[in-house]
Amino acid sequence: MGTFEPSGFEPSSHAAASPPKPSRSPLPTLFVGAVLGFLLLAAFAHVAQAGLWNRFAGFLTGRSTSFNVSSPAVVEKIRQLSRLESVEYSLDKVVEGDRQNPYLPNFLVGDKLLFVAHGEVIAGVDLGQLKPGDVSVKGDSVQVRMPPPQVLTTRIDNARSRVYSRITGLLVVADPNLESEVRLTAEQQIAQAALSDGILDKARQNARTSVTALLYGLGFHTVNVQ
Repeated sequence: MGTFEPSGFEPSSHAAASPPKPSRSPLPTLFVGAVLGFLLLAAFAHVAQAGLWNRFAGFLTGRSTSFNVSSPAVVEKIRQLSRLESVEYSLDKVVEGDRQNPYLPNFLVGDKLLFVAHGEVIAGVDLGQLKPGDVSVKGDSVQVRMPPPQVLTTRIDNARSRVYSRITGLLVVADPNLESEVRLTAEQQIAQAALSDGILDKARQNARTSVTALLYGLGFHTVNVQ
């Protein structure tokens, strides 16, 4: 017996085709990747700036920082500063000097001089006097006991000093030593004025600042200068 097939129907060996999937744009993925890369770069820069990267690398490699600065080496470095002139003091002073005779009037034998002096006083610390026992080094810490501050130089600036007036008696000539004595007196008075204004305290403070900066530059982390 033959088989009966409906007219117009053709069997197919393929299943029905599924609808196409929509295409996905690569832009969002690129944007997210760029943002993540920027954040990672910023984080790495922050870590490097904070010094954490060096510590981490040192931890991984097993290396540590050490200081090989002995007390004699520190003493020698500080002594190289020699006479550390740390403060300068300037002052104008008017000084009077005269020669008198107990029996005759000044207009006959007197000699009077008025001197206007401009003086400069320089104070500091003579670090050449530093002794090995004045420096103590323990690891990355150092303690220094400085010599006492002192007046290093006192001088009269001749270019800015002058004899304001001089009166000499009719019967005598001007004493050539009087001006020298007045200059010496002016120098002493200017030095005393600088001491009264606390020049030594200022010199010690400035010297401590200079020595402290030197020791930090040598690699110490804790510095105590007295």
